[in-house]
Amino acid sequence: MNILITGATGLIGQELCKFLVNKHNLTILTRSEVKARQVLPQNGHFVSQLDEVDFNEIDIIINLAGEPIADKRWSDKQKEAITSSRVGLTEQISRHINAAQNPPHTFISGSAIGVYGRQSADITVDESFNKPFDEFSHQLCRDWEDAALAAKSEQTRVCLLRTGVVLSRHGGALKKMLPAFSWGMGGPMGSGEQMMSWIHIDDMIQLILFLIKHTELEGAFNATAPNPVSNKEFTYCLANVLNRPAFFWLPESFLKWAFGEMSDILIYGQKVIPQKALDANYRFRYTSLEEALKQIMH
Repeated sequence: MNILITGATGLIGQELCKFLVNKHNLTILTRSEVKARQVLPQNGHFVSQLDEVDFNEIDIIINLAGEPIADKRWSDKQKEAITSSRVGLTEQISRHINAAQNPPHTFISGSAIGVYGRQSADITVDESFNKPFDEFSHQLCRDWEDAALAAKSEQTRVCLLRTGVVLSRHGGALKKMLPAFSWGMGGPMGSGEQMMSWIHIDDMIQLILFLIKHTELEGAFNATAPNPVSNKEFTYCLANVLNRPAFFWLPESFLKWAFGEMSDILIYGQKVIPQKALDANYRFRYTSLEEALKQIMH
């Protein structure tokens, strides 16, 4: 099949390309072909603009592009960059799909569990949850999803990946945590009671492949393992797997001072369950956080 992928140089994209490249024809949208070729398979076809792609020839689009949400303070300029890199690009893709006479049959587009906004630890959230807390992460993901759903038709199904904390040594939140935890300087953030809905990178990739294979599936899917944990539990589990202490505690006041509004995604969380994936009989390889971390670390 002919697959167009955006965000291929990101954590999920790099891993996904390894699985797709030998079985499918990959077209990779990238701002820098030179950088992309350093980390991606050489036999992909690289383009720098969507106008270079004939959407009548594409079977599947996997849209993973987006400015990292937790790398910088959320200034107005940074919020704009985060939004346009996700919503703006997704709107462009949907327009191209709608303009095609023979459009792609599948559009898998990124989102995040931030669509639900912050939720207390006693509330379990699945894909049917409709009481989001109205904040930047919710507004961003809502607009991002709406932009993708604009491509839905009898010819094109749309799947939305509401991704949690993706666990991998090679990037994402865990890679940022490891130096401090390896030195025995890790610890809970804020109250430590906020829920962390995580997924092992292998399950993230396999869930995308599962959605590609099962053409009857559409709509939003929570890309999280079935057993979310509190930040405190996550902290002590990671410290235990690394055989290090976890005495340090980062109070909410410090996080707000250091990161501004962006600290919201560290201080607050959601207890998210991947109900639709489970109902579709997707079998998670890693349902236990300890098992997932041990596999990653060893």
